Amino acid sequence: MWATAVKRMFFVTGRPGIGKTTVVLNAVNELKNKGYTVGGMLSREVRERGTRIGFEIQDLTSGQKGWLAHVEQPTGPQVSKYKVNINDLDQIGARAIQNATKEADIVIVDEIGPMELFSPTLRQATKDLITSDKLVLGVIHHNARDPIIESIKARKDAEMVEVTMENRRSLHNLLIQKAIEFFTQAKDNG
Repeated sequence: MWATAVKRMFFVTGRPGIGKTTVVLNAVNELKNKGYTVGGMLSREVRERGTRIGFEIQDLTSGQKGWLAHVEQPTGPQVSKYKVNINDLDQIGARAIQNATKEADIVIVDEIGPMELFSPTLRQATKDLITSDKLVLGVIHHNARDPIIESIKARKDAEMVEVTMENRRSLHNLLIQKAIEFFTQAKDNG
């Protein structure tokens, strides 16, 4: 009897502010503690005096930070009240994904959404990652529609879970379990 293939890509989605990034971060921290190397791009909202002013991106390996989008960004595509910083997306976000695809055990992509997909370099890095053999943990914007997102949803090696108020404090455990199952199967088949 053939073993059932374990999925390789796990994405969370959900409404804004529900805790998608926190779920992924909690999984990342635990997987790092278990000895796995984790790289990729992380995105966080930035607030001043309680008001969101933009979104910061960070390379998980180098720690380098930049702006995904900001209310005072002088140039770039407009999304709501923010302008997207294509330069930082290319130089920090896309590069973080490219490097992690080559070097890390687990690649984080937070997030695949309208702002991020303005960067052709990040789009290509994401496509290359999706077709690689790397374990992927990521966030997909809840309303985003794009051929890359549709291709992920159609893949047999990808799974998507919605973050809800009920599961957001424990969902990281599922991601950890799925990652360990992936590495165990890879080891058994290797």
